[in-house]
Amino acid sequence: MSNPTDTTTATTDAIRRAVDRARTAMTRMDSVGRGTARTRARIEEGLTCRVEDGRWSFTVDMPEKAGGGAHGPDPGVFGRTGLASCLAVGYAMWAAHEGVPVASVEVEVEADYDARPEYGLGEKPPGYDALRWTVRIESSAPDEAIDRVLAITEERSPWLALIRDPRELHRTVELRRPEGG
Repeated sequence: MSNPTDTTTATTDAIRRAVDRARTAMTRMDSVGRGTARTRARIEEGLTCRVEDGRWSFTVDMPEKAGGGAHGPDPGVFGRTGLASCLAVGYAMWAAHEGVPVASVEVEVEADYDARPEYGLGEKPPGYDALRWTVRIESSAPDEAIDRVLAITEERSPWLALIRDPRELHRTVELRRPEGG
């Protein structure tokens, strides 16, 4: 039977090597690491939405009190999940890369919201009023090393950047009319 520390070390080494390989490839060839991700969401019935992205497929829905069927988590759950998991993965990845020992990482995201703007009520724009996250790390590393991992991750997090920095937005509409209509 293997020692859990050996498994953790092997995993940490594999993560470090993967990050180093990716960084080397991206440094050598500008096109590496660039692309377009595509996610498709289709309403199946009512507000129940089937989402597909590559090999992944899942259901998104609104709660019954919002007119949905509660057949899956609502979009807000997936947004918070995106942020929480992006940060958790980033902390673990950069800890491994920087050689900072980490036994566990947990990120809890809290979002203050006011749903009224989504329904055309009130003066403020829709979206969260505030986002907070708590990072729980188990590590024997000095505080300075943990602080460095947190800073690196938060500087490089695509989800934090998406929330923090403006992005270029484009909408394309493909309108189809019913035959004979």
